[in-house]
Amino acid sequence: MEIIVCVKQVPDTTEVKIDPQTNTLIRQGVPSIVNPFDKNALEEALKLKEKHGGQVTVISMGPPQAAEALKECIAMGADEAVLLSDRAFGGADTLATSRTLAAGIKKLGNFDVILCGKQAIDGDTAQVGPELAEHLAISQLTYVSKLDITDGVVRVEREHEEGYEVIETTLPVLISVVKSINEPRYASIKGRMKANRKEVPVWTAADVDVNLDEIGLKGSPTQVRRIFTPQQRVQGEIIQEDTARAAVTRLLTKLNQAKII
Repeated sequence: MEIIVCVKQVPDTTEVKIDPQTNTLIRQGVPSIVNPFDKNALEEALKLKEKHGGQVTVISMGPPQAAEALKECIAMGADEAVLLSDRAFGGADTLATSRTLAAGIKKLGNFDVILCGKQAIDGDTAQVGPELAEHLAISQLTYVSKLDITDGVVRVEREHEEGYEVIETTLPVLISVVKSINEPRYASIKGRMKANRKEVPVWTAADVDVNLDEIGLKGSPTQVRRIFTPQQRVQGEIIQEDTARAAVTRLLTKLNQAKII
């Protein structure tokens, strides 16, 4: 089974700061980590490999230092890694990012399963996975908390607010997972030694089939105009009276005084 895992290097959320001029994350001097949900996706990929055999390849789009995140994935058990890195990719929104990742995956060749975390903790959009599936014209299953693949049939439990759904589809498929699906393993000493020796190939815009007008900032239909902290709500008042009628009367009086009714 050929499995691809999309990962992202993100700032440690305890250290996030915003540049007030550009409305973008300040990454200089901020510790970076592998997006936690992507570690769950990688763990599930490794479990599929242990059950079905095959290969796990991790892919990421980001600056050169994102190679460290990919090496961490190799230390956990991934076989191969590819970094998409080019100034032309910079400033991308989710749509432009998914186009770039799709181009990289197409260059990798055949695959059976693509696994993603449900969302990145720096953007929290949960859009890249579904958009990627659309670019590749494959089925997608999102918010997956349980996964089984048997004889080419994919069966999942999908979380939602009122419980879960059981859904089936066939390969190839893109699956985004939630935190409850597993507990990511720790990297072994042998895995870290392998990762230290591994050279992560870097593909630029010239190495993949992309339209330069559809990637990076130029290819992003959405842009951040302003980031601000919402005004704190004024704490409400609890009306306490001896009877319900008295409480209602007092409430109506206050609403009238505030010109709400």
